[in-house]
Amino acid sequence: MSETTGASYAAAGVDIEAGDRAVELMKEWVKKTRRPEVLGGIGGFAGLFDASALKRYERPLLASATDGVGTKVDIARRLGVYDTIGHDLVAMVMDDIVVCGAEPLFMTDYICVGKVHPERVAAIVKGIAEGCVLAGCALVGGETAEHPGLLGEDDFDVAGAGTGVVEADRLLGPDRIRKGDAVIAMASSGLHSNGYSLVRHVLLDRAGLALESEVAELGRTLGEELLEPTKIYSLDCLALTRTTEVHAYSHVTGGGLAANLARVVPDALHAVVDRSTWTPGAVFDLVGRTGDVERLELEKTLNMGVGMIAIVPELSTDVALATLADRGVDAWVAGEITERGDKETGAELVGDYAV
Repeated sequence: MSETTGASYAAAGVDIEAGDRAVELMKEWVKKTRRPEVLGGIGGFAGLFDASALKRYERPLLASATDGVGTKVDIARRLGVYDTIGHDLVAMVMDDIVVCGAEPLFMTDYICVGKVHPERVAAIVKGIAEGCVLAGCALVGGETAEHPGLLGEDDFDVAGAGTGVVEADRLLGPDRIRKGDAVIAMASSGLHSNGYSLVRHVLLDRAGLALESEVAELGRTLGEELLEPTKIYSLDCLALTRTTEVHAYSHVTGGGLAANLARVVPDALHAVVDRSTWTPGAVFDLVGRTGDVERLELEKTLNMGVGMIAIVPELSTDVALATLADRGVDAWVAGEITERGDKETGAELVGDYAV
């Protein structure tokens, strides 16, 4: 009898056994994110979360968000470092959720690869699980999809979705903001996960810098700087709302500080942020100087050293700064809320950065 020559899933490039191996490797990391409300483990068709835990709320509002980490995954791929990109994913999702005052509850992930390398997929999930621990949420499930022919063997992308909960009468947002409120900036850990198309174009494509090269002003290699995980502020923001009055948060992501801050400022008011209150990290100057990028272009693309904003009553400023300092968060008063007047947008940066 002749050997079969029929087509098969494996011949088409999908390795089911490698996928199963990846699931086994990631199980230990997922367990570390477990919350009491989670039922079962990974491997089922759906993650289960016991909603009866929400009975303690009088009127629970569920908050949801979804995101990815953009072209930062290309840096991870080039360097062969896969266990940090998950921190970025959790930050992008859960720090959007905490902006409204919601407590992160659970998250799911989606990992798309050209070819399943079990250890590589497990490393990505390890980073996601570690990020979930930092955000206080559970990783209840996910999907690893193999797309041969569409992606190269080493190509991958990650995305995720999360859910949180907030009591209706504690919902934060524009309606709480008042004239005279203080704008408190929380330092970013670096570029975070936005603007990498510009960063890659300037530093790698145009300047031809090597990711392995030491950059004096950064104090480490370029690759190490570009892979610095996005800071996760979720638990810090929740701690702040427990210790003092907070009117709103703004997560500084794509679009920069002013554009994201404007999203939470009501129509009649205006946020003025003073650049002289901080000095952006060296990586921002490196991108700007190397690519001859104008300041306004940098500011609408990168976070410029501020990853999260809290808007609090002026009388809450001292307590807010002390709370964040106790949690190891570098924070400062960067501006205030004023009347809108004839301003076209809800927020602006003024002055020059400190040197």
